[in-house]
Amino acid sequence: MTATLHTLAGESDSEDPLKALRAVAEMRRELDRHEATLVRKARNLGYGWQMVATALGVSRQAVHKKYGRR
Repeated sequence: MTATLHTLAGESDSEDPLKALRAVAEMRRELDRHEATLVRKARNLGYGWQMVATALGVSRQAVHKKYGRR
């Protein structure tokens, strides 16, 4: 994942704004996938919704709404 983000970060500096925008959009998707994986890992390790929410800087309700039904 880090190599992918590193590559995309480089592409986001492209002189071609459309290429840069595609790279930024893909970085968001990649980060969303990684976040979901980490939330699942934290929950599997027994961390509560409040702890996960605090780590993400959001409310417990927001994180549960986004990830609680997966």
